[in-house]
Amino acid sequence: MTIAIGSDHGGYELKLEVIKHLQERGYEVTDYGCDSTASCDYPIYGKAVAEAIAAGKQDLGILICGTGIGMSMVANKVEGVRAALCSDCFSAQATREHNNANVLCMGARTIGPGLALMIVDKFVDTPFSNDERHVRRIKMFS
Repeated sequence: MTIAIGSDHGGYELKLEVIKHLQERGYEVTDYGCDSTASCDYPIYGKAVAEAIAAGKQDLGILICGTGIGMSMVANKVEGVRAALCSDCFSAQATREHNNANVLCMGARTIGPGLALMIVDKFVDTPFSNDERHVRRIKMFS
């Protein structure tokens, strides 16, 4: 599985921890930026990750900013992306099982690194259920 990851300046440090964690688990991770804690425009990085997912270049995406809200809004503007803002493990699991979410958004200022890594694990380890009702509901998104 390949994973695209991006952040803004508020999520940069957590992004580095997530990349290390995923690589230690054997995942191929592509970093779409940003590259420092200097102030930047988060839509650039959110859109880059979302477009990589929509184009099939990566299997899943992870976006991290201060709250996760801005990144989720940007990512969900890209057709074919189902970005979910998660701040707990249950939501990360449910959004994969029920909504086939393909981009995880998190807020570095609202969750700590320990919880963030548990959320990432739930998200990447949980498959879509393919239950008829969930497939039907996802088709209603567009």
